[in-house]
Amino acid sequence: MPEPRPLLGVSLMLSAVFCFALLDATSKHLSQTFNVPLLVWARYGVHLLLMLVIFGASHGLRLVATTRPLAQIVRALLLVGVTGFAMAAFRVMPLAETTALLFVTPLIVALLAGPMLGEHVDLRRWLAALAGFAGTLLIARPGGDLSMNGIAFAMLAAICYSFYHIQTRRLAATEQPMTMVFYTALVGTATMSVALPWIWHGPAPNPGQAAMIASLALYGGFGHYLLTHAFRHSSASRLAPFLYAQLIWATLLGGLWHEQWPDPLSIAGMAVIVASGIFSAFAEGKARMESERG
Repeated sequence: MPEPRPLLGVSLMLSAVFCFALLDATSKHLSQTFNVPLLVWARYGVHLLLMLVIFGASHGLRLVATTRPLAQIVRALLLVGVTGFAMAAFRVMPLAETTALLFVTPLIVALLAGPMLGEHVDLRRWLAALAGFAGTLLIARPGGDLSMNGIAFAMLAAICYSFYHIQTRRLAATEQPMTMVFYTALVGTATMSVALPWIWHGPAPNPGQAAMIASLALYGGFGHYLLTHAFRHSSASRLAPFLYAQLIWATLLGGLWHEQWPDPLSIAGMAVIVASGIFSAFAEGKARMESERG
C-alpha cells in the first residue's frame, strides 16, 4: 500500500473531476451536431480499443475472467444508461445545472444501501437526502427555464448511476477492478454496436470533430485512472468533499464555452446538494468508525 500523501490525493481528485467535467462539456458540444447514441457508441468503442491495445497482451483472458458474468453485464448496462441519459440531458440543458442534478446520486445510494446492501441508514443520512432533494427542486423548479425532458433525462441518469454504484459495491469484494472496467467497455460497445444500423446517420465528422469524439473515452478513462490513484493516497472521507469541485469546473466550462451561467436559485440549489452530499459522506464515515469501535 503506498504511503499516505493527502495533498497528492486531493490534487489527483481535483484533476480527475476536471477530466469528467471536460467529458461532459465536450459531449454537450458534440451532441448539438451528432446524435447521442452514436456518441455513446464511440465513447465505449474507443475505450474498448484502448484497453485492448494497452492491456490486452499483458492481461490476456484475465480481462474477462469473472465468477459473476451476469452481474458484470448488468452493471455495465447501467453505466451505458448513465452515459446515454446524461448526454441526452446535456444536449438540452446547461452544463452546471445538469451536473448538479446528477450529484443526487450519492444521496440515493445512501438510501438504497439499507434495503439493497443491508447497511444501516441513520437519521443523519435521511436528513441529508431530504435536503439534497430540496436542492434539486430549487434547480428543477416549476416555471424555471430548464427543459422538462432534460430534467427527466438527468434524473434517469442519476437513478441508473445509483444502481450502478450499488452493483459496484456488490462486486468489489470478489472481482478485479481491471475486469470490471473492461466489462463496462465491452458491454457498452457490444450493446451500442447492435443498434449501430439504426443510429448511424447524420453528418460525417471532420478530423477535428473525430478527435473530439475520441477524446470522450480519453477523458473518461484518464479521469477514472486519476480517481483510483487519489484513493490510494488519501482516505475516502478526506476526498469526498472534493468530488463536488466538478460542479465548479462544470459552471466555468458551461459559462465560458457554452455561455450558460446558472441563475441565483440554481446556485442555491447546487449549494444545498453539495452541503448535503458532504454531510452524508461525513455521517457515513462517522457511523463506520462507531460500528468498528462498538
